[in-house]
Amino acid sequence: MASHLNSAPGRHRPGARPGRSGAIALVGAPVRDGDGREHVATLAVTGTGARVVYRKMWLHGSESDRFTPGARPEVLTVDGRRLGLAVCYDAAVPRHAADTAALGMDAYVASTLYGGGPESAACRDAHVRERAVTHRTWVVLATAAGASGTYAETSGGSGIWTPTGDALVQAGPEADRVVTATLD
Repeated sequence: MASHLNSAPGRHRPGARPGRSGAIALVGAPVRDGDGREHVATLAVTGTGARVVYRKMWLHGSESDRFTPGARPEVLTVDGRRLGLAVCYDAAVPRHAADTAALGMDAYVASTLYGGGPESAACRDAHVRERAVTHRTWVVLATAAGASGTYAETSGGSGIWTPTGDALVQAGPEADRVVTATLD
């Protein structure tokens, strides 16, 4: 894998727009199924539209007041690579990663939010290292940085970890940082 860190805050917006380059953006959003149940979901957005590709299984805090947990783990195949999907608290639950790995995955891809401070950052890094080493897979983490919702600060730390648990590239806690890596 090749990697780099873009350290120019606020200037870089990753990738071309989906559809122009064949890119796929994974986006988190609340969704409502035809039966009226609502889920925290990951959507795959392309130049031809958006579709739900995963529904969060492990709800956290007050999420269960509104949302229904997803029924099963999901793997999305992109250019022949199998991406196991996770949303926030899913990534903190070892069973979620194990059930997703059982489907066969080349990388575990999670969108999360960890609170601010060194304790949250250490917890985040421990979670992703454990998922990488336990399942011998790449881990890609996209996490909130800076202020987010009711959080005055978050620990940021988006990055990519190798199957041996080493951080290949990782952003700090500052907002507007982008890290990238390319699978060869």
